[in-house]
Amino acid sequence: MDFSRLKEDKLTPLNIVRALDRYIIGQYNAKRAVAIAIRNRWRRIRVKGDIKREISPNNILMIGPTGVGKTEIARRIAHLSSAPFVKVEASRFTEVGYVGKDVEYMIRALIEVGVNMVKEEFKERIRGKARKRALKRLVKYLLSKFKPPQEKVKEEESRIQSKLLSGELDEEEIEIKPETPQSRAVPIGMEFIANTSPEEMMFDLQDMLNRTLNPGKKTRRLKVKEAMGLLTDEEMEKLINMDDVVAEAKYRTEEKGIIFIDEIDKIASSRTHGPDVSREGVQRDLLPIIEGTQVVTKYGLIKTDHILFIGAGAFHMSRPSDLIPELQGRFPIRVELDPLKAEDFERILVEPDNAIVKQIQELFKVEGVKVVFTEDAIKKIADIAYKVNEEKENIGARRLQSVVNYLMEDYLFKVPDEIYDEINIDADFVDKRLSELIENKDLSDYIL
Repeated sequence: MDFSRLKEDKLTPLNIVRALDRYIIGQYNAKRAVAIAIRNRWRRIRVKGDIKREISPNNILMIGPTGVGKTEIARRIAHLSSAPFVKVEASRFTEVGYVGKDVEYMIRALIEVGVNMVKEEFKERIRGKARKRALKRLVKYLLSKFKPPQEKVKEEESRIQSKLLSGELDEEEIEIKPETPQSRAVPIGMEFIANTSPEEMMFDLQDMLNRTLNPGKKTRRLKVKEAMGLLTDEEMEKLINMDDVVAEAKYRTEEKGIIFIDEIDKIASSRTHGPDVSREGVQRDLLPIIEGTQVVTKYGLIKTDHILFIGAGAFHMSRPSDLIPELQGRFPIRVELDPLKAEDFERILVEPDNAIVKQIQELFKVEGVKVVFTEDAIKKIADIAYKVNEEKENIGARRLQSVVNYLMEDYLFKVPDEIYDEINIDADFVDKRLSELIENKDLSDYIL
């Protein structure tokens, strides 16, 4: 079975966990929790009657140190289920009335992701038709440049089309005037302005000014291959019905959207004075969004009742019970993720589909160089990464990236200027390259 993206009928908890196993080592309880949450959404959508509206999502609170897979689990589950996904950091939000991002930003970001996702899917469906229309436009343009006699127009048209399809004219340069498709109009009223972040306002006003000040077409000199791509994109924009895109995006956002709230422990506090008052204010601002409300966006009202929220935090300085009781109640599923051990690091280096060792091997393969890591080298790298995490700040599996990159730095610089057919990485090489660095505490603080 292809686990890269599962069809809805294949989104069973067991299949989801198997798919996650390809990228994330261990953390079975967390995988199980998100698998059940995703399947329960599938079940709710198919429930009949009024009770369907009453079934709440299984919001999850993941508790565990950094680098153990919290974010990766959420990202992968969103990809598997073709769900709009955004990651936000709770510490970036501020209470209403303070400088900073308001909590409704996450919903506006989510619908934006949904619109872009659906638009890309629509484009793939019509790409063939759009390419044919672009080809026709390009033939017509080239024909106007050659100006053949009337009796030879059909023959010349056929000849140009054949050359375009065969790629014979790809490197030829031409001048064209691209058409600027009319953007989807979004009414800007007082309510919309009041519920729009400054960044969004700036982009919207800039777009409006560009359309107002540059309404005409601008001639561009391009290679035929580039012109074909540009014209194909233009034709796709013409063929896409943005109302259909927005309608589908709103459905996916409301019914399948996933919001990952990282560092939620940073807004938890057991005190009620000083800066902690603002932290509690952020929690109270988050509460209606997670409970279920309607948020004004430029694509219309978005209901948050059935969006899946996954909170995550290390909770070193606070506890989940330090969150306000109402917010605790909105994360009914709590999962503790296990700290990573040296044995886990060994598996992370080689087992996942996107393992760091596999990435390094593919990078060198492009240069025609084979890289081989021995088993004792893998064990030594894992032990060193684990040791550095223990002695310095524990950043989990992210430490492996730093260690491996430093280990391979010389070869990454020398290739291809120096010729290698094969590079063998063994425990002796790892020791020689990393041991001195580990012993030099001041240097390793900066490099690893």
